[in-house]
Amino acid sequence: MGQFGEELRRERESRGVSLECIINSTKISGRHLSALEREQFEQLPGGVFNKGIVRGYARAVGIDEEAWIQRFMSAYKESGLLKAEDGDWVEFAENVVKGRKSEGDRPAARLRWAGVFLLLMLIAGLGWFVYHFVRERISATNPSAGFTVLATVVAPDLLPFSSGESASFFARDQLVSPRRGSILQSISG
Repeated sequence: MGQFGEELRRERESRGVSLECIINSTKISGRHLSALEREQFEQLPGGVFNKGIVRGYARAVGIDEEAWIQRFMSAYKESGLLKAEDGDWVEFAENVVKGRKSEGDRPAARLRWAGVFLLLMLIAGLGWFVYHFVRERISATNPSAGFTVLATVVAPDLLPFSSGESASFFARDQLVSPRRGSILQSISG
């Protein structure tokens, strides 16, 4: 048994954690955990799974995962079992882990969308308030006249008045006077 496996087993025993406890908490096969402690790396599944086994073991025991993964990779390389494709899988797994860590640093997308939604609701509420406030102010300062004056276009040939005559009609503070050849015009008194 090599130095890596022996130290890993000692760490587990010093913390009072049994292999059965690790098996139950991680769902890693007992033969893989035993192979890891005995440094029989050829019995491990290979590729990225080896790092996952070491990570799960370290987490269950309560030791630094990254440090023990580095120690495992060194021991695995020294054993001569590390294949070129294993290195590719390890690099791939490291990139995935880095990507997940960087995603965790950013605020959650739901939180951002909730902020956008609240901002839009605030703007809509403010717009509604201003619209109704301004409408109330305008209706309070301009009461409706109560009368509606409709203007009618009268053709010059149909006017009953002679060229010098004119008729005047009063409609609440406004003088409306028809003129020959023009549209009815409103004259303020």
